[in-house]
Amino acid sequence: MNIADRIQHLRKLKGISQEELADKIGVSRQTVSKWESEQSIPDINKVVILSDFFEVTADYLLKGIEEVSKEGDKKRELNANIFAIAGTAINFIGLLVSIWYWYEAQTAEALLIGFIFMTVGCMIFGVGMASATRNVEEAKRKFWMFNVWLLTFIPLSILYNSTLNTASFFWLDLTPYPMMSHGSFVPFIIFWLVYFTIGSTVTFINLKK
Repeated sequence: MNIADRIQHLRKLKGISQEELADKIGVSRQTVSKWESEQSIPDINKVVILSDFFEVTADYLLKGIEEVSKEGDKKRELNANIFAIAGTAINFIGLLVSIWYWYEAQTAEALLIGFIFMTVGCMIFGVGMASATRNVEEAKRKFWMFNVWLLTFIPLSILYNSTLNTASFFWLDLTPYPMMSHGSFVPFIIFWLVYFTIGSTVTFINLKK
């Protein structure tokens, strides 16, 4: 394994693209591409920056004579995607439980239960992003692509229902899903248009990254 292979290997362990690596260390994507395809090699200043970013020694990067630091190894054992999946699953369960409990009992406890689930889900995701270095950027993109749909549904529903039921925003309708308007389908359609616009925009931004 030469320096080109090591740069590519360490980049993939981070779960980032050539463009993202270039942004992190202050070079162009073409420069990173040339390093990884053996068309050029980084100068000593960039080697130092790369070694700091990847948490390895400059000797390892240049010569491969030293293993990745133990601290870095331990972190790389944790795949960030696991935390993103776990957080998403808990958030999804929280949304379903909140809707079901409200449908059955129609009490504020339904929102509290959903809030607790989603807080735990987001905390698991946050801890995972702080603890792992493998596939971190990829995990962040995937998490927000799905969770924008889960985390915005209840707040938008409460805002929608409260706006329909009273002219005052001080009296909230805590129903965690949109209720059909008695007078017109238009507000109901507008709710879904706003919901899908927000979700689609965030999803598109993360797909573009």
